[in-house]
Amino acid sequence: MSGETDLIKLYSTRILELAADIPHHGRLDAPDATVKRRAPLCGSTVTVDLTTDGNMIKDYAAEVKACALGQAAASVVGGAIVGCTLDQVIEARDALKTMLKSDGPTPPAPFDGLEVLRPARDYKNRHASILLTLEATVEAMQDARASACS
Repeated sequence: MSGETDLIKLYSTRILELAADIPHHGRLDAPDATVKRRAPLCGSTVTVDLTTDGNMIKDYAAEVKACALGQAAASVVGGAIVGCTLDQVIEARDALKTMLKSDGPTPPAPFDGLEVLRPARDYKNRHASILLTLEATVEAMQDARASACS
């Protein structure tokens, strides 16, 4: 019974609210880069479109087909991502991974809202879905940078 109670706590009201309202949900008409990532274990997918201005995200959209935890992560990221640099997104991705895998510190602002996902650290099968949006965004920013340099 305690396993069921833990799972109910995991899907808190705040996580469900975030999952239901993902900022910048959808696709961009003319992105500088597009990356689709899939979590093999659960099948969650995220497609990220973005435009950049130098090393900064100018516009962003994400199409998210994931569990509530993946959607909640996408919601926090979508609300914070415009105006961020590649270094900030990498730092957020790495901090989120550390928070989930070894109970590390909360990702730095503007991604500190990802703290809401800390209870998922005990559910390793959900980590890939939670990390998808940041991983896809890092890859898209690297692709946009490579295209701009060629």
